[in-house]
Amino acid sequence: MRVLTRYVLAELAKIFLLALSVMTIFMIVVGVVAEASRQGLGPAQIARLLPYILPNALLFTIPGTILFAVSSVYGRMSSSNEIVAIKSAGISPMVVLWPALFFAVLLSLLTVWLNDVAVSWGTEGMQRVVIEAVEEIAYSKLKTQRSYGTKDFLIHVKDVQGRRLVKPTVVFEPKDDKPGFTIMAEWAEMSSDFERQELKIALHDFTVHGDSSFNLVEPGTQEIAIPLAKASRADQRPMMPARMSLRVLPGRQREHEARLDAYRDQLAFHGAVALATGDFAALASDEWTKRNLKLGWDTNDLHRFETEPQRRWANGFSCLAFVLVGAATSIKRRNSDFLTSFFMVFAPTLAIYYPLLMFGLDGAKNGTLPPWSVWSGNVFMGLWGLKQIGWVLRY
Repeated sequence: MRVLTRYVLAELAKIFLLALSVMTIFMIVVGVVAEASRQGLGPAQIARLLPYILPNALLFTIPGTILFAVSSVYGRMSSSNEIVAIKSAGISPMVVLWPALFFAVLLSLLTVWLNDVAVSWGTEGMQRVVIEAVEEIAYSKLKTQRSYGTKDFLIHVKDVQGRRLVKPTVVFEPKDDKPGFTIMAEWAEMSSDFERQELKIALHDFTVHGDSSFNLVEPGTQEIAIPLAKASRADQRPMMPARMSLRVLPGRQREHEARLDAYRDQLAFHGAVALATGDFAALASDEWTKRNLKLGWDTNDLHRFETEPQRRWANGFSCLAFVLVGAATSIKRRNSDFLTSFFMVFAPTLAIYYPLLMFGLDGAKNGTLPPWSVWSGNVFMGLWGLKQIGWVLRY
């Protein structure tokens, strides 16, 4: 028995590790190229990005790779009559299936952990690399395109000579109640202050143009400072449940529920006062509509908090669901060609599992389905796999 177990584990590990290495390298290259082209990163920044991209790459490659490994191993064993020989010796086929199932459980737990690492440590690390490289990125863009900007400001230059920006124009966009303005200078230089987390722009002989009533001429050299986070093109979206670790999600969910309950009570109070005083116009006002929209957005955020842990566990345990289906189906099909064995299992997985996952995920996020609906694809694949295993044991 132990010989069979070691044999199956060795075959699975050999194919799994080889395929995982190839696919992960491919995913990392694709991810790095996409991020580098979007941000304008140099070789040093690309090298720093690699460890942060790795968890994301493994998230995508592990489930498909373990499916490929079990399809190849069990398809070859079945086509060469090894499963028949095992049955003839009075040994249950479960002896060769248990190693794959045990391996799949370990991989599932690893994938859940990687999911957590990717959305917290990985995402934050990539943002930090991009933010700290903003000076180099800006100079690179200005040299090649003569402009660099974010949603907060935009720089145009006539030329770049070394580190000197010739005839720069810096446009600051209006934000909230602050008006926009434009700075034009003879030349400027940029430098990063990592202690203060600022991008400093030293401007020489500059003019500030605001609205029609505001113009300022300043001879000499002065510095303006822009927060690195605002000066970079890093993703600055608010911290959503999908970008929080499982460790902090429950606490953040309780905080959000408390704020939502307080807002509902406040809305109910104002509605009751309007009804009691006969101020029906207030209930039809734009302000009341905005309050209801905010209530809807906050409620959707609560659904996301409730769904996110289930999504990560379901995504992780897709490895187990894939192994249940892949191993038994490959034994049943008895095909020695590893690509044929893989695609005979992967095609229905692609057609059934992922649509069920997306259906459950979308429904859970908008509140029309309970959070556990994200497991629908796993449950279907698991039941299908158990049925196939039953066939293998009987015949």
